[in-house]
Amino acid sequence: MIFSDAINAANELARMVPLLGGSTSRKDYDEALMLVEYLLETQPDNPLVEMLTAKITAYEDHAPEFAAFNARISAGKNGVSLLRVLMDQHGLVQSDFENEIGKKSLVSRILSGERSLTLDHMRALANRFGIPVSVFVD
Repeated sequence: MIFSDAINAANELARMVPLLGGSTSRKDYDEALMLVEYLLETQPDNPLVEMLTAKITAYEDHAPEFAAFNARISAGKNGVSLLRVLMDQHGLVQSDFENEIGKKSLVSRILSGERSLTLDHMRALANRFGIPVSVFVD
């Protein structure tokens, strides 16, 4: 019967990629990340990408090691939180945003919550990072 073949294949896949089987191990999470990176480079349309990214997201949403980060993100403004993440990911500092936002002091005031990102800032940041403007909107 075809159902039993599908079930057996899914069980084997969960054995080979434990995060798919519900593992909460950091090692299994790290391996799943590496597998997704590999798939995105070699087979971006592979259905395993979608399955793994869903499990990775669930892990990141619930793992204690991400609790402080998740709390900071949910407590802050989305645009500013995203800007902080982009700064961390790209190794950028406040003075690196003179073309998109302005002087370092203005960037500092935005990051501290004293000022907000304007639509022009959001457009320039979206252009710089190749992402939609909407992700900066709170």
